[in-house]
Amino acid sequence: MRTSKRTQILEAATRVVQREGVKSVTFDSVAAEAGLTKGGLLYHFASRDDLVQAIHQHLADQWEDDMIAAAGKPASEATPTERLAAYARVAIQSATRAELLFMLEGSTTAQHAAPWDAVMERWTPPAAAADDPAALDRFIARLAADGLWLYESLTDARLDPALRRAVAERIAGPLAGGDD
Repeated sequence: MRTSKRTQILEAATRVVQREGVKSVTFDSVAAEAGLTKGGLLYHFASRDDLVQAIHQHLADQWEDDMIAAAGKPASEATPTERLAAYARVAIQSATRAELLFMLEGSTTAQHAAPWDAVMERWTPPAAAADDPAALDRFIARLAADGLWLYESLTDARLDPALRRAVAERIAGPLAGGDD
């Protein structure tokens, strides 16, 4: 299946952010990266704000697609334990600079945060009550998966891929025994 022009534009914009940061997203920079005219971008996105919001949604959708693949089913068909195990397994992929920048930028406005928050609500457990050991274990597993996902992005260290997989499975493994 051919990639749509809109998707090509969003992928080009993501590459611009990866190299130069969110502030560098302009119609000119994205048009040049996508090999289109500025008018071609305006056909798909009426404003820079529309483009930035679409990038948030695009990246959040890619992240959710990874979790669907890891679970073998959408969140709506998976148990809470299956969702969290998929989330942990997706953590073997380091965060890209673009993902981190957009998640951080997304935290500044409700509109930008909405795509990310929706994915988190579908796939991860909420903060747990201290008096519910099983819920607390699930929340700790989520925090461990978050740490794995961020580790290489925040340090100069690069984990061996086999170690990354082993850590993700160690986080997800105990969850597999859950029956909720």
